[in-house]
Amino acid sequence: MAQKKLGFGLMRLPQSDPNDYSKVNMEELKEMVDYFLAHGFTYFDTSYVYHMGNSETAIREALVKRHERSSYTLTDKLPTWMVNSISDIEKLLTEQLNKTGVSYFDYYLMHAMTAQYYEKMKAIGAFEKFKELKAEGRIRHICISFHDTADVLEQILSEQPDIEYVQVILNYADMQNEGIDIRACYETIVRHGRKVIVMEPVKGGVLANLDEEYTERLKGLDTEKSIASWAIRYAASQPEVFVVLSGMSTMQQMKDNVSYMEDFRPLTEEETAVIEGIAEEIYAKRPIRLISSNPGIRHYIGLYNNRVGMKVRDGWQDIIYGSVKARFGSPKELMKTASEEEKEALLKAAEVYEA
Repeated sequence: MAQKKLGFGLMRLPQSDPNDYSKVNMEELKEMVDYFLAHGFTYFDTSYVYHMGNSETAIREALVKRHERSSYTLTDKLPTWMVNSISDIEKLLTEQLNKTGVSYFDYYLMHAMTAQYYEKMKAIGAFEKFKELKAEGRIRHICISFHDTADVLEQILSEQPDIEYVQVILNYADMQNEGIDIRACYETIVRHGRKVIVMEPVKGGVLANLDEEYTERLKGLDTEKSIASWAIRYAASQPEVFVVLSGMSTMQQMKDNVSYMEDFRPLTEEETAVIEGIAEEIYAKRPIRLISSNPGIRHYIGLYNNRVGMKVRDGWQDIIYGSVKARFGSPKELMKTASEEEKEALLKAAEVYEA
């Protein structure tokens, strides 16, 4: 069976207590899992840390114990920040296999790869270990998820030919922001001939709640389609995308996603033009319009525009901020050679990310 392009991301599961992220509503999750499989979808994506460690056990109960192993693929992620030796990889993988109740992962990712984590993984021989795990059949595909800039990804893919899939952020709004390299990362993966797994296609829900003018423009294309659907279909329409992950928290969201992804139709040229036009207009309203030739300052400006312009509270941007700081220096350090306009931008970036 061909892989359908919608994946079930298990980071935002239905909660039995809205104030406690660790508590998963198991009955609703079981219904969602069954519905997903019944409509021909197979890709599930979890992590060691989702729902404070309970996502892995939840999917064991909702999926693994109730369905044949051949009916689904299960992705999990090695928490790179917890790994300092090969024995740590062995220990964590064994724990994750036990928690999820499977004997192998179809896709196993080094989670949240940055320049710093890459150097650590390379130094301890993690990539060689992943090759061994694949040969043993405990993982089927060697993958990474990535939260850094395109130059770092270029280095990783150039040096590690055994990486088969790269999970990256990709959505039509962030593709416009040259400071966070979303488009450049996608193009880097494609150039190296690897497949793309998309996360954050709706930008944590931001692209499901657009301003009225943009909502009306999308409704003009199709009154029946949800606003979120355009973001997911945009990501899925990119030629080298293998699967698009959607973090579905309710059965309503599940049914909506399945309705337009079961028989996926790529966007037409007209639809693409409307969506990219909206993205350009959103980005044109960014708080800081300065484009710096200094790569560190450029990234800080991009991160500030993402956090403030798109009203994103926290998340993967903090990981990139930390990596940029480690490689290029802090905003304060970069001010020593910055122009007055750049200094102002650096102060703003530091204010929102280091508050």
